[in-house]
Amino acid sequence: MDAGELELFRSALRQATTNHTGKALEDALDELGWRDALAADRQAAVSTLFELQGEANATSSALDVVMAGRPAVLPPLGSYDQPTVRGLGTYAFANSALDGVTVRPVDGIDPSLGLVEVTGRLPITDVSSWSDAVAAGQLALVHELIGASRAMLELARTHALERVQFDRPIASFQAVRHRLAECLVAIEAAGAAAEAAWEMETPLSAMAAKAVAGRSSRVVAKNCQQVLAGIGFTTEHPFHRYLRRVLVLDGLLGDTRTLTKRLGEELLRTRRLPPLQTL
Repeated sequence: MDAGELELFRSALRQATTNHTGKALEDALDELGWRDALAADRQAAVSTLFELQGEANATSSALDVVMAGRPAVLPPLGSYDQPTVRGLGTYAFANSALDGVTVRPVDGIDPSLGLVEVTGRLPITDVSSWSDAVAAGQLALVHELIGASRAMLELARTHALERVQFDRPIASFQAVRHRLAECLVAIEAAGAAAEAAWEMETPLSAMAAKAVAGRSSRVVAKNCQQVLAGIGFTTEHPFHRYLRRVLVLDGLLGDTRTLTKRLGEELLRTRRLPPLQTL
C-alpha cells in the first residue's frame, strides 16, 4: 500500500474497531476486505488492525486468521467447526473437526476477551509449520500490545492534564512527567522490535519482539496506574480493561519472562548473536 491507501485503510479500520467488537467486528472486517489486504500486504494489514484493536480494547478472531489462514473461534463463545491452538504446549499446528474435543470458556481476569480452552486427542494428518504459525501470532500480539499500551498512556496523560493538586495540574510535576516519558520510551522500543521482526522474518526475531512488547506493556501499565492513582483502580474508569487485556495478551504464545529465557537458551545453544544492525 502507498501512503494514501494506508491512511484510508487505517481510517476505515479505526471506525470498525471503535464501533464494533466480537462477531460484529468480524463482519465489518469482511466488508472492508481485510483478508484481501492481509494477502496483499501482510505487514500493513496485521500491524494496522491489531494496534487499533488494542487501542479500542476490541476483540475479533483475526489472530486465528493470521495463524491458521481462516477463522476458527469467534469471541464470544458459540458453536464452531474448527478448534484454535493458542498456547505453546503443543508443537504442531493442525486443523481438525471437533469430534471428541471439549471446549470450555475461560473467564480469568479478562472474560470479555472470549478465550476458550480446547482439550482432547486429535489425529494429526496434515501438519504445517508450528513455529511459523507461532511467529505470525506473536507479531500480531506485539502490535495489539502496542495499541493497548498507547491507549493506557493516553488515559494517564489526559488525567495528568486534568487532575489539579496544589493549584497545578499534576502533569507539571517532574515525577509524573518521568513516568509518562518512560511509558513512551517503552512503547517506542516495542515498535522498533516489531519493525526489526518484520524485516528479519524469523521465529527468533518474532519471539524477541513479543518479549519486548510484553515487558513494555507491563512497564506502561505500572506507570500509568501510578499516575492515575485511585481512579485507576475503579471499574468506572476504562483503565482496568486495558490492564486486564495486556496481562492476558502477554501470556498468549509465551509471556515475556518465558520468551526471554528461551532467547537466552537459544543464544547459548547456537553461540550466535542476532544481527544487531536491524534492532
